[in-house]
Amino acid sequence: MMSDLHLPRLGRGVRLKYDPVRQTQMLLRPEGALALNSSATVVLELCDGKRTVQEIIAELEAKYESTDIADDIRDLLASLAELGVVVYADR
Repeated sequence: MMSDLHLPRLGRGVRLKYDPVRQTQMLLRPEGALALNSSATVVLELCDGKRTVQEIIAELEAKYESTDIADDIRDLLASLAELGVVVYADR
């Protein structure tokens, strides 16, 4: 189970790539591809295995001057972890 102290990163074989035809970021994985909305892209770009979930939330709250996005970020990361797209390491 994910905690705010875990370090999320993209799973093995997963990468972000811009698709100029669709004009959107794509999440490429061995099983296929997922088109990402801009919010998911921003979160995933911060999943580098160096920032904790808590640090990602704090960075995005400051960037967007919002304090009510933490649960949305956690939900997104949990959903992507279930797909194996995001993996976690302990700090």
